[in-house]
Amino acid sequence: MGQRLAGFAISDEDHLRAQWYGLLARLLSAPPDQALLATARALPGDDSDLGRVIRTLAAAARATTVEAVREEHFNLFTGVGRGELLPFASYYLTGFLNEKPLARLRTEMADLGIARADDVKEPEDHISSLCEMMAGLITGAFGAPVDLARQRQFFATHVASWAPRFFADLQAAKMAVFYMPVGAIGNVFISIESQAFEMAA
Repeated sequence: MGQRLAGFAISDEDHLRAQWYGLLARLLSAPPDQALLATARALPGDDSDLGRVIRTLAAAARATTVEAVREEHFNLFTGVGRGELLPFASYYLTGFLNEKPLARLRTEMADLGIARADDVKEPEDHISSLCEMMAGLITGAFGAPVDLARQRQFFATHVASWAPRFFADLQAAKMAVFYMPVGAIGNVFISIESQAFEMAA
Protein backbone atom coordinates (compact mmCIF):
# COMPACT_ATOMS: atom_id res chain seq x y z
CA MET A 1 0.00 0.00 0.00
CA GLY A 2 1.44 3.39 -0.96
CA GLN A 3 1.78 6.59 1.04
CA ARG A 4 -0.05 9.77 0.03
CA LEU A 5 2.25 12.79 0.08
CA ALA A 6 1.55 16.26 -1.32
CA GLY A 7 -1.73 14.94 -2.72
CA PHE A 8 -0.11 12.11 -4.69
CA ALA A 9 0.09 8.38 -3.93
CA ILE A 10 3.61 6.97 -4.07
CA SER A 11 4.88 3.48 -3.37
CA ASP A 12 6.28 2.46 0.01
CA GLU A 13 9.68 2.01 -1.66
CA ASP A 14 9.64 5.56 -3.00
CA HIS A 15 8.43 6.87 0.34
CA LEU A 16 11.44 5.20 1.99
CA ARG A 17 13.82 6.60 -0.65
CA ALA A 18 12.47 10.09 -0.01
CA GLN A 19 12.91 9.61 3.74
CA TRP A 20 16.59 8.71 3.30
CA TYR A 21 17.20 11.70 1.06
CA GLY A 22 15.37 13.85 3.60
CA LEU A 23 17.44 12.55 6.51
CA LEU A 24 20.71 13.19 4.66
CA ALA A 25 19.49 16.68 3.72
CA ARG A 26 18.61 17.47 7.32
CA LEU A 27 21.87 16.15 8.78
CA LEU A 28 24.03 17.95 6.21
CA SER A 29 22.23 21.30 6.14
CA ALA A 30 22.59 21.97 9.88
CA PRO A 31 23.67 20.11 13.01
CA PRO A 32 20.91 17.93 14.46
CA ASP A 33 18.81 19.25 17.31
CA GLN A 34 17.92 17.11 20.31
CA ALA A 35 14.88 15.57 18.59
CA LEU A 36 16.81 14.53 15.47
CA LEU A 37 19.69 13.20 17.54
CA ALA A 38 17.19 11.11 19.52
CA THR A 39 15.78 9.77 16.25
CA ALA A 40 19.29 8.85 15.10
CA ARG A 41 19.99 7.08 18.41
CA ALA A 42 16.89 4.91 17.90
CA LEU A 43 17.64 3.82 14.32
CA PRO A 44 17.60 -0.01 14.38
CA GLY A 45 19.64 -1.03 11.35
CA ASP A 46 19.95 -4.63 10.13
CA ASP A 47 22.52 -6.94 8.50
CA SER A 48 22.40 -5.29 5.06
CA ASP A 49 25.19 -2.92 3.99
CA LEU A 50 22.95 0.07 4.69
CA GLY A 51 21.68 -1.44 7.94
CA ARG A 52 25.20 -1.90 9.31
CA VAL A 53 26.18 1.73 8.75
CA ILE A 54 22.84 2.80 10.23
CA ARG A 55 23.78 0.91 13.40
CA THR A 56 27.12 2.73 13.40
CA LEU A 57 25.33 6.09 13.13
CA ALA A 58 22.99 5.16 16.00
CA ALA A 59 25.98 4.27 18.19
CA ALA A 60 27.73 7.53 17.27
CA ALA A 61 24.56 9.46 18.11
CA ARG A 62 24.34 7.78 21.50
CA ALA A 63 27.97 8.66 22.23
CA THR A 64 27.68 12.39 21.50
CA THR A 65 25.74 15.51 22.49
CA VAL A 66 23.97 18.28 20.60
CA GLU A 67 26.78 20.67 21.54
CA ALA A 68 29.53 18.32 20.32
CA VAL A 69 27.79 17.68 17.00
CA ARG A 70 27.21 21.40 16.52
CA GLU A 71 30.94 22.02 16.90
CA GLU A 72 31.75 19.10 14.57
CA HIS A 73 29.35 20.40 11.92
CA PHE A 74 30.92 23.87 12.15
CA ASN A 75 34.46 22.51 11.79
CA LEU A 76 33.53 20.28 8.87
CA PHE A 77 31.37 22.62 6.81
CA THR A 78 31.89 26.22 7.96
CA GLY A 79 35.07 26.73 9.97
CA VAL A 80 36.94 29.97 10.48
CA GLY A 81 37.41 31.03 6.88
CA ARG A 82 36.22 27.66 5.54
CA GLY A 83 35.45 24.21 6.82
CA GLU A 84 37.37 21.00 6.23
CA LEU A 85 35.02 20.12 3.35
CA LEU A 86 33.25 22.15 0.66
CA PRO A 87 30.04 20.17 -0.02
CA PHE A 88 29.18 21.75 -3.39
CA ALA A 89 28.86 20.11 -6.79
CA SER A 90 30.73 22.95 -8.55
CA TYR A 91 33.73 22.55 -6.27
CA TYR A 92 33.94 18.77 -6.72
CA LEU A 93 33.39 18.91 -10.48
CA THR A 94 35.52 21.95 -11.36
CA GLY A 95 37.64 22.83 -8.33
CA PHE A 96 35.83 26.16 -7.94
CA LEU A 97 32.57 27.39 -6.42
CA ASN A 98 29.70 28.89 -8.44
CA GLU A 99 30.77 27.36 -11.76
CA LYS A 100 28.91 25.73 -14.69
CA PRO A 101 27.45 22.83 -12.64
CA LEU A 102 25.57 25.39 -10.53
CA ALA A 103 24.33 27.22 -13.65
CA ARG A 104 23.09 23.92 -15.13
CA LEU A 105 21.35 23.08 -11.86
CA ARG A 106 19.61 26.45 -11.73
CA THR A 107 18.34 25.98 -15.28
CA GLU A 108 16.95 22.55 -14.43
CA MET A 109 15.44 23.84 -11.18
CA ALA A 110 13.54 26.43 -13.19
CA ASP A 111 12.33 23.75 -15.61
CA LEU A 112 11.12 21.63 -12.69
CA GLY A 113 9.48 24.50 -10.81
CA ILE A 114 11.95 24.35 -7.91
CA ALA A 115 12.63 27.69 -6.23
CA ARG A 116 15.41 28.47 -3.79
CA ALA A 117 14.09 29.21 -0.29
CA ASP A 118 14.60 32.81 0.84
CA ASP A 119 16.36 31.74 4.04
CA VAL A 120 18.96 29.56 2.27
CA LYS A 121 22.32 31.33 2.00
CA GLU A 122 24.44 28.63 0.32
CA PRO A 123 24.47 28.03 -3.45
CA GLU A 124 21.86 25.53 -4.59
CA ASP A 125 24.43 22.85 -5.44
CA HIS A 126 25.08 22.12 -1.74
CA ILE A 127 24.73 18.38 -1.09
CA SER A 128 21.90 18.95 1.40
CA SER A 129 19.90 20.96 -1.15
CA LEU A 130 20.37 18.30 -3.81
CA CYS A 131 19.20 15.57 -1.43
CA GLU A 132 16.17 17.72 -0.58
CA MET A 133 15.45 18.17 -4.29
CA MET A 134 15.66 14.42 -4.92
CA ALA A 135 13.19 13.82 -2.08
CA GLY A 136 10.85 16.42 -3.54
CA LEU A 137 11.03 14.97 -7.04
CA ILE A 138 10.03 11.58 -5.61
CA THR A 139 7.17 12.84 -3.44
CA GLY A 140 5.78 15.59 -5.64
CA ALA A 141 6.82 18.43 -3.33
CA PHE A 142 7.37 20.64 -6.40
CA GLY A 143 4.14 19.61 -8.14
CA ALA A 144 3.41 16.11 -9.41
CA PRO A 145 6.06 13.45 -8.67
CA VAL A 146 8.39 13.22 -11.67
CA ASP A 147 8.79 9.91 -13.46
CA LEU A 148 11.73 7.60 -12.87
CA ALA A 149 13.49 8.61 -16.08
CA ARG A 150 13.56 12.28 -15.04
CA GLN A 151 14.65 11.33 -11.52
CA ARG A 152 17.46 9.25 -13.03
CA GLN A 153 18.60 12.13 -15.25
CA PHE A 154 18.64 14.61 -12.36
CA PHE A 155 20.42 12.11 -10.10
CA ALA A 156 23.08 11.26 -12.69
CA THR A 157 23.81 14.88 -13.56
CA HIS A 158 23.66 16.56 -10.17
CA VAL A 159 24.24 13.85 -7.55
CA ALA A 160 26.00 10.71 -8.79
CA SER A 161 28.56 12.79 -10.70
CA TRP A 162 30.25 13.88 -7.46
CA ALA A 163 28.40 12.86 -4.27
CA PRO A 164 30.26 9.53 -3.84
CA ARG A 165 33.57 11.43 -3.66
CA PHE A 166 32.10 13.90 -1.17
CA PHE A 167 30.70 11.15 1.05
CA ALA A 168 34.03 9.28 0.93
CA ASP A 169 35.79 12.50 1.96
CA LEU A 170 33.28 12.95 4.79
CA GLN A 171 33.99 9.42 6.03
CA ALA A 172 37.73 10.15 6.05
CA ALA A 173 37.57 13.74 7.37
CA LYS A 174 39.78 14.46 10.39
CA MET A 175 36.97 16.26 12.19
CA ALA A 176 34.31 13.60 11.49
CA VAL A 177 33.10 11.51 14.42
CA PHE A 178 29.30 11.60 14.30
CA TYR A 179 29.52 12.53 10.62
CA MET A 180 31.79 9.62 9.67
CA PRO A 181 28.84 7.19 9.57
CA VAL A 182 26.72 9.89 7.88
CA GLY A 183 29.29 9.76 5.08
CA ALA A 184 29.10 5.97 5.04
CA ILE A 185 25.29 6.04 4.84
CA GLY A 186 25.47 8.55 2.01
CA ASN A 187 27.90 6.39 0.06
CA VAL A 188 25.91 3.18 0.50
CA PHE A 189 22.59 4.87 -0.27
CA ILE A 190 23.89 6.59 -3.41
CA SER A 191 25.31 3.25 -4.57
CA ILE A 192 21.91 1.60 -4.02
CA GLU A 193 20.18 4.38 -5.96
CA SER A 194 22.68 4.09 -8.83
CA GLN A 195 22.16 0.34 -9.11
CA ALA A 196 18.37 0.69 -8.95
CA PHE A 197 18.34 3.34 -11.68
CA GLU A 198 20.56 1.17 -13.88
CA MET A 199 18.24 -1.82 -13.42
CA ALA A 200 15.19 0.32 -14.27
CA ALA A 201 16.78 1.84 -17.39
